Amino acid sequence: MSPASSTSRIAPTAIRIPDLVSHCTFELHIDRNHKLVSAESKKWLFNGDPDLDEAAFHGLEAGRLISMCYFNAGYPQLRVCTDFSNYLFHLDNLSDDMDDRGIDNVANVVMNTIHHPHTYRSPARLNRMTKDFYKRIMQTASPGTCRRFKETMKLYFQAIQQQALDRANGTIPDLESYITLRRDTSGCKPSWVLIEYAYHLNIPDEVMGHPIICGIGEATNDFVAWSNDIFSYDVEQSKDQTHNMIDVIMHEQGLGLQDAIDLVGDYCKRALDRFVHDRANLPSLGPAIDADVRVYVDGLTRWMVGSLHWSFETERYFGKVGKQIKATRLVNLRTKTVHAQVRV
Repeated sequence: MSPASSTSRIAPTAIRIPDLVSHCTFELHIDRNHKLVSAESKKWLFNGDPDLDEAAFHGLEAGRLISMCYFNAGYPQLRVCTDFSNYLFHLDNLSDDMDDRGIDNVANVVMNTIHHPHTYRSPARLNRMTKDFYKRIMQTASPGTCRRFKETMKLYFQAIQQQALDRANGTIPDLESYITLRRDTSGCKPSWVLIEYAYHLNIPDEVMGHPIICGIGEATNDFVAWSNDIFSYDVEQSKDQTHNMIDVIMHEQGLGLQDAIDLVGDYCKRALDRFVHDRANLPSLGPAIDADVRVYVDGLTRWMVGSLHWSFETERYFGKVGKQIKATRLVNLRTKTVHAQVRV
């Protein structure tokens, strides 16, 4: 079935996703330890919590994602990054069913744990989980890396709290506001910090704050987040969720569904083009710093191509037909369902 056009009065039953795979030609690798790290991290996630909804993680393949994005990192670092990815998906699942006060309570536990990993105590399971992976980060990460991790996690919680307020009020933000918010709700910024941790980088603050390096990180964030909006749209629309760039564009510009999807695809391609342009114009800041910056930018490159291909391999967005959808780009839309509450 062909996707309905924007001029059709009949609600579309299918969409065609943009061809981002052909536009993203970076080389794809996967770490040889991906099966081991996946198994061990899943045990870590479910350890001691019989109430955690395992169905929410069925077919997620977070270990595969991380093994693509942090290819060839040391195994302890690969394991921490995988644990954090599973943890972040857990936070995302929780926040979908929380109001802003609930998210504020979660944020207090997580941020207090990160700031005081040796002394802060809470009965919340997130306290134990956060303490466990953050103590491992602290063992080898530079002070700047740790500081950036704290800062970006704070931004993440502020953003998902605003998202919860918008959801409660039925608010669809304008495109500019949404883009700013999405750069933090994506969880990309702390994931970029973990590139520094995974490869033992010690990049000075002034270098991380350089406009071109910031621009490269922002372009990567935009590509990963906006392409995720395309891939997750069907699941989200079935639950009446509207925190998605496609919904924002339809609401603001009066476009039909397929036209909005095509436009978001164009935005994704432009973000990738921005990345390529800025990467080609990286400044030279000295041999040692340049070497670390190259490793950091390579990590961002892996995130773009890794997250893109993983989106068709995980069951989170397309169930068991991801490979078929990758080939045809045709998605038959789900019917709307009542969203079950995630057990905290």
